Amino acid sequence: MTTIDTDTDREVDETREPAAKLKHPRAVRWMHWINFPLLMIMIWTGYRIYWADVRDPFVLGVGDYEFFEFWPTWVNENLDLERRLARGMAFHFSFAWLFTLNGIAYGLYTWRSGEWRQIVPERGTLKDSLHVFLHDLGIGRSKPLPPQARYNGAQRLSYSFILFLGGIEVLTGLAIYKPTQLSPLTSLFGGYSSARFIHFSITVIFILFFVVHILQVARAGFPNFMGMVTGYEKQKASTPAVGSNKPTTPAPQAAISEDNQNV
Repeated sequence: MTTIDTDTDREVDETREPAAKLKHPRAVRWMHWINFPLLMIMIWTGYRIYWADVRDPFVLGVGDYEFFEFWPTWVNENLDLERRLARGMAFHFSFAWLFTLNGIAYGLYTWRSGEWRQIVPERGTLKDSLHVFLHDLGIGRSKPLPPQARYNGAQRLSYSFILFLGGIEVLTGLAIYKPTQLSPLTSLFGGYSSARFIHFSITVIFILFFVVHILQVARAGFPNFMGMVTGYEKQKASTPAVGSNKPTTPAPQAAISEDNQNV
């Protein structure tokens, strides 16, 4: 469909792609940005709890000889981490409930809105994720990346894995928080010590994921970051056919109202 611009007497194509499209719904953005500080506080207070344990349980070694100490004493002293177990636990468990509620809200939203289809891996995701991984390493860049929806194969796998670990983190946290009252849950994870080790290991995985995630966001550029802030992603303007008198500048912002989205 075309209309006539009365100021320039040019035909304007009203069927062109919009200058920007909604990529991240409002609910996803809110829960993403709420989750970030919650996890940071929980990781920090979790290490306060770890530092309060004078046994230093996560040390690799043989006999009296230690090969590796995960959180060395000199690091804790330089960070001025006092051995205040009660304070660490109080903050940790308080924010853990907020983290859990935010996770439940996200799960319900993705289920009701159908957003889970954008995240859950599908047939061919593993192969696509390997292709994306090699491409990011600079291997096989001559081959085009496989087509993707909102997330590529590597993102689908990593996000699904992190969401799964988030659930396990909450359950292991409950198992070591109330090992007697929730003894069946504690036993499910192999006992208190095993549940604690799983809980701590997932925390380490979260930290590694954060580092990679932030590096990938920085690599993708500022517009990609703003997409998670505003929700919209810029579209490249399409070039008209040769000889056409249609303008080459992008059309005005599309009339896509975020309020009309299922958020």
